[in-house]
Amino acid sequence: MTVIVIGLLIPLLGTMLGSAFVFLMRDEMSVRMQKWLLGFASGVMVAASVWSLLIPSMEMEASSGKWSVVPAAVGFLLGMGFLLLIDVLTPHLHIGTDKPEGLRAHLSRTAMLALAVTIHNLPEGMAVGVVFAGASSGATTITITSALAVAVGIAIQNIPEGAIISMPMRAAGNSRRRSFLIGSLSGAVEPVGAVAVVLLASLLMPVLPYMLAFAAGAMFYVVVEELIPEASSGQHSNLSTIGFSVGFVLMMVLDVVMG
Repeated sequence: MTVIVIGLLIPLLGTMLGSAFVFLMRDEMSVRMQKWLLGFASGVMVAASVWSLLIPSMEMEASSGKWSVVPAAVGFLLGMGFLLLIDVLTPHLHIGTDKPEGLRAHLSRTAMLALAVTIHNLPEGMAVGVVFAGASSGATTITITSALAVAVGIAIQNIPEGAIISMPMRAAGNSRRRSFLIGSLSGAVEPVGAVAVVLLASLLMPVLPYMLAFAAGAMFYVVVEELIPEASSGQHSNLSTIGFSVGFVLMMVLDVVMG
C-alpha cells in the first residue's frame, strides 16, 4: 500500500520540482527551451499511452484473438471524446494566447490558465491511477514496477510542464512564491484523479481494458490538441522534434526495463 501511495504522489513531485525553476531562473524561459520541453513532454505521453496503456489493454483480452483490439479501440475513442467534451465546456486559456476557449465565464486570466493546465493533467492522473489499479488487482500483466515506471515517466515530463507554467506566471507579474504555488497546484489534480480511480478499482476491474485505453485516448487528445501545435508553431520546431524523440525513447526504455 505504501508503494502505491508513493507512486500516486510521484507525478505531483515532478510538477513541484519544475515549478521551482521560477526561483532559479531570472528571465522568461527561452523559446528554444520551451519548444524542446513541449516536444519532450509529448514524446513521454505518447510512449506511455502505447506501452503502458494500449498494449496492456490488448494483452488482457488476448484470449479473444483478433477481437482483443476492440476494448482498446473503443476505450481510446471514448477517452478522446471525454477530453474533447471537457475542452469544449470548461472555460480556459492556453499559455501564449489571449483568446479564451470553452464556455464564456467571468474568470481571471490566472484562473483560466490554471483550468487549462488542469484539463491537461487530468488524463495523466487517470493513467497513473488505472495502471496501479491493474497492478494491485493481480489480474493483469501490469506489475507494480511497471506502474512505477509510468509514474516516474509522468513525473519526468511534469518537470518541464511545471516550469512552462510557473515561468510565464512570473513574467505576468506574479511573485516567485505565487508563481511556484500556481505551478505546483496545477499538478494537484493528478493524485486526486489517480486516487479516485484506485478507490473505484473493484468496480472498474470488469472494464479495466477499456479504462486503460480510455486514459491513453485522453492523453493523446492533450498531445494532439495542445502540445504538438504549440511545439510546432513558429521557429525552432526542429527542437520540439528532437525533444519528442528523446522523451519517447526514455519512456519506452523505462517501461520495458522496469516492466
